[in-house]
Amino acid sequence: MRFVYPNEKNSQSKAKTINLSPVKIKRAVLWSVLGIVALIAIFTCFFTTNEQEQAVITTFGKVTSVVEKSGFHLKLPFGIQHVEKVPVNIHQKIELGYRSETSANMSYDTVENESKMITGDYNIVNVDFFVEYKISDPVKYLYNSYEPAVVLKNLVQSQVRSVIGATEVDAVLTTGRNEVERQAKESITEVLAQYDLGIILIDLKIQDSEPPTQAVIEAFKAVETAKQQAETVINEAKAYQNGEIPKAEAQADKLTKEAEYKMKQRVNEAAQQVALFNARYSEYAKNPEITRSRMYYEALQEILPDVKLIIDAGDGDSTKYILIEDFLKIADSGTN
Repeated sequence: MRFVYPNEKNSQSKAKTINLSPVKIKRAVLWSVLGIVALIAIFTCFFTTNEQEQAVITTFGKVTSVVEKSGFHLKLPFGIQHVEKVPVNIHQKIELGYRSETSANMSYDTVENESKMITGDYNIVNVDFFVEYKISDPVKYLYNSYEPAVVLKNLVQSQVRSVIGATEVDAVLTTGRNEVERQAKESITEVLAQYDLGIILIDLKIQDSEPPTQAVIEAFKAVETAKQQAETVINEAKAYQNGEIPKAEAQADKLTKEAEYKMKQRVNEAAQQVALFNARYSEYAKNPEITRSRMYYEALQEILPDVKLIIDAGDGDSTKYILIEDFLKIADSGTN
């Protein structure tokens, strides 16, 4: 074979010829193919993973290993081994009833066919949910189901609707959110364990819950405000109660001690009266007439403290003038 090229310097008569043999051509083609194969082998025999990923390696379509460490790794080239990278160390989210936009104003788009639900007392509410999950097993996540994230989303919708369908509207809109979240988490976790998708539920939160019309929204806001005011009044009453109870207990303790003191005083006085009565009775037993007269005049002196003289007609023959003080002195000397 001969190739003829025109010579620019002497184009009229001279020509340069290059002779290539078939052997040289075959060698050139062979080395080119080998070079291409080598490049393909080089670029298909390694892969890299970061700290958030794990790599599932399949050999001829069968799972043979899982690479958990991040960094540079080798594999068989030419498609013999295939690598699927799975983000297992990050929390992923699902939005139900709304879609958030990653912009400066953080706007939200409502998805009514996901948020509109019927409560247990046949009312309609719009409920937005935020679901957070994590891949626990990369092999199950890839091969146990088709689009496991979609399966999880449908499962969450089903279980949430079931829980809200058994809850009254007042609880869904006000104080029962935590209970709805708890029941939904438990049921979703239980079903996920049965499906074995390689996914675990991290969290489920109600972002917002409201009635579908503005008039009903205002009514529920008024109810919520009234409940908050009632709670404030109850807290104030409890604070007043906590402040007054110690005062009342102190006053009760004071009255109890005073009553005990008066009781002891009355008992002592009664004991003194008994002792005095016994003493008088013993004197009366010795001199009944004198003791009787003394008691009579003492009673008169107590009843009529200003009376100093008593006129006693006696038997009618003579009149007696008795000074009470003198009589008491005589009575005392006689009893002594």
